[in-house]
Amino acid sequence: MAAEANKSVSAQNEAQGFVYLPLIVGWLVPGGGHFLLRKWGRGALLATAIVGMFITGLVMQGKLYANAQDVLDMLGLAGDLGNGLLFFVAKALNLGADQVLVTTGDYGSKFIVVAGLLNVIAAVDAHNLRTGRKPL
Repeated sequence: MAAEANKSVSAQNEAQGFVYLPLIVGWLVPGGGHFLLRKWGRGALLATAIVGMFITGLVMQGKLYANAQDVLDMLGLAGDLGNGLLFFVAKALNLGADQVLVTTGDYGSKFIVVAGLLNVIAAVDAHNLRTGRKPL
């Protein structure tokens, strides 16, 4: 009986297609996973919040973590990588401070890290919507 249930679940997943696509798109583009699932309002709200926080952090001369010398830098880098393409574009354009030189830069760094963490949560939410773990 358990084997039949596993077969029906795997057959249902095959019919759904690639269930990790909203997760990957949601990580790369803020709100993209929700846009892919046609959740326009939620996707627009997330995209506005994440991009707004990221840009605010850059304007406040926040630090973009590129390498990790200690544990806190590793955590900052993990948070920054959560921004997906925003992080890579900002690094390519040499945006963001290498070191925090002003008081607002510390707050800006936190804005950038929190935007990345929110983006990861949003991508996981899109994946949960796609797999049916969370009702539409």
